[in-house]
Amino acid sequence: MLAKTHGGVSRPIATLPDVEAFEQIPLPERNLPASTYEMLAHGAAVAPDQLALSFFLRSENFRDPVVWTHAELLADITRTANALRRLGIGRDDVVAFVLPNLPEAHFVIWGGEAAGITFAINPLLESGQICELLIAGKAKWLVTLAPFPGTDIWQKAIKAAANVPDLQGILTVSFEPYFRGTTEEATEVRSQARDVGGLSIPVLSLRQEIAGERGDGLTFEMPNPGDISSYFCTGGTTGLPKIAARTHLSEVFDAWSTQAFIGSVFAPGKAIFCGLPLFHVNGQLVTGLIPWSQGGHVVMGTPHGYRGEGVIPSFWEIVEHYRVVAFSGVPTVYSALMQVPVGGRDISSVGYGFCGAAPMPVELFRTFEETIGIRILEAYGLTEGACVSSVNPPEGERRVGSIGLRLPYQQMAVVRLDDSGFTGFAGTDEVGVLAIRGPNVFAGYINAEHNKGLWLEIDGERWLNTGDLARQDTDGYFWLTGRKKELIIRGGHNIDPKLIENAVQDHPAVQLAAAVGRPDERAGELPVLYVQLKPGTTATEADLLAHAVGRIPERAAHPKSVRILPTLPVTPVGKLFKPALSMLEIEDVVLQEAASSGVKLESLSVIQDARLGLLARITAEGDPRLLREKLGHYAFKAQFL
Repeated sequence: MLAKTHGGVSRPIATLPDVEAFEQIPLPERNLPASTYEMLAHGAAVAPDQLALSFFLRSENFRDPVVWTHAELLADITRTANALRRLGIGRDDVVAFVLPNLPEAHFVIWGGEAAGITFAINPLLESGQICELLIAGKAKWLVTLAPFPGTDIWQKAIKAAANVPDLQGILTVSFEPYFRGTTEEATEVRSQARDVGGLSIPVLSLRQEIAGERGDGLTFEMPNPGDISSYFCTGGTTGLPKIAARTHLSEVFDAWSTQAFIGSVFAPGKAIFCGLPLFHVNGQLVTGLIPWSQGGHVVMGTPHGYRGEGVIPSFWEIVEHYRVVAFSGVPTVYSALMQVPVGGRDISSVGYGFCGAAPMPVELFRTFEETIGIRILEAYGLTEGACVSSVNPPEGERRVGSIGLRLPYQQMAVVRLDDSGFTGFAGTDEVGVLAIRGPNVFAGYINAEHNKGLWLEIDGERWLNTGDLARQDTDGYFWLTGRKKELIIRGGHNIDPKLIENAVQDHPAVQLAAAVGRPDERAGELPVLYVQLKPGTTATEADLLAHAVGRIPERAAHPKSVRILPTLPVTPVGKLFKPALSMLEIEDVVLQEAASSGVKLESLSVIQDARLGLLARITAEGDPRLLREKLGHYAFKAQFL
């Protein structure tokens, strides 16, 4: 596998010295495209008549998709860009989309970036949250799903739009073009009343608006590398998160550098499966921009991706049919696929699966590879770094539990910090804060208040403080040991603990509240809420749970339980000390698994290990193998003494 570049072909990247050797050619000489649109145009020119996109609305129709060649896909993206510019989207204007995974979402993402700024919004959010984000992002146009039975996206979108002062119109997208085998449902979709809820702004059809536009080129000047390309929500996909502004350079560079590292998996005629949502950076870049920039083929499986009915049960059939070479998923996806027998399916086309967004439990990693026979490449990235920052090399050693080596031309380091800022680089295997610097780093949050403490000044250069704790081994591999920013990651959902804590803080009996993640073998973490009551007051855990759930609009953030403690743990300066609560949750998980395994424990303690993060230290009577195997399905580390 060779790391291809615009300047020729390089040796495979397998080690950190290979990364450094690759960097000997100055980045400007690599002649990267100036924008994501130009990058897509280059990719389309590689193989204009080969398949670029296959989409099926339902899993049972995966053999009969709607398809686009690269030339056709680029033409639809171009038409969308030209239509948006005609509708008033200029270089600094924002077009937001609230959509499930549909081909039109890609038209809007890349056409919107060509014309202005594209803002991805999670369609699972409630109308109030969507409204707040549209206002914060100053959205000028909104693209959303037309009315359809069984989904409330339209109803939420128009309710949100009614209170957005800058919004000038709504473009709708319909499921109708994707029905197969029957006209009854298509007729039902066409007959759906489009209640606009008293909106005074125009409501137009996206397909109708782009139909008359030129598809052979933009009617306006292409964007420059430093222009803002997209807004993404970060710091929690629930609640009202921070909005990150990214540039064309950040997205183009990250796509190019990742492809250079990974190699020829992204190539004409090779299919990659898209099952992650397109409001997420992984869905957009890893299963969108990167393969298309190389003439590759993306298979989009249903509007709900991996969550779509029948997708997981028929996944290996889909892989066999399309000869899928790679797919990207979170640990919960791999856990679910473990339950689906491969049977006699030929899945030999798959080189590997990518895993990111949440830590992969070591036992799940090993069992999946042994059972399914597909290699997993663990990676690391964040919205503020475009998408990917490090990955285990496919042509080198894959170290289980590691997030791999840094991408070429992007610096990545573990640093020591104190209250005054940077105090030095950490030594080998010393835990510190992970920092990155490079062309992939974003421009900052659109709210200047959110940028406080974000940047580190190191030797005259600006580095991004990721908020993650990590160490780097002697060979350059990075290992995450914790999250300083305290996000709860549930199956890839980033949940801000403050959202949960604020939901119970107004209860008359609550003095303090702290939300942490409880280890879960399927979801990675589940939110739980700890509460300290005011003196002289009473409340039950059930009452507090109901109070919190009723005030949290997104289901993923609903705490699974509430635990009342006499006092919540605090630091010497009086701040809540959440690691102590996380330790209690790990301890409880170990006790439950020991009981279900019939293993009697002699001792159990959870400590903060300098290298491994939170570590359960266990002494058991008899044979602990069953307990060891069960705990291997969790992301925390366990040590048997």
